[in-house]
Amino acid sequence: MNLFWLYCLFIILLFFSGLYCIFFTYNLIRALIGFELLIKAVTLLLVLAGNTNHQLALAQGYVLTLIVIEVAIIAVAVGIVIGLHQHHQSLDTRQLRQLKG
Repeated sequence: MNLFWLYCLFIILLFFSGLYCIFFTYNLIRALIGFELLIKAVTLLLVLAGNTNHQLALAQGYVLTLIVIEVAIIAVAVGIVIGLHQHHQSLDTRQLRQLKG
């Protein structure tokens, strides 16, 4: 049972480090990395919950679905970030907030 709490602690740390990367950075790449950390924490939580409840097959199905959705979202987000960088030569959100129209 000690291993369960160690996993929970790791998931919580991973989740909050992802939140920190999203909310307290000005770089869009770091925000995407933070989003990835959040998704990985949720993925680990689903696997841990499935293992704890002895329904690992159901948890694996959810995880695979989550991974497919995550890849699609990240692919679109990276495309947007690359387009912003090519057009404005910056990934700093402070400079991008000043854009009009």
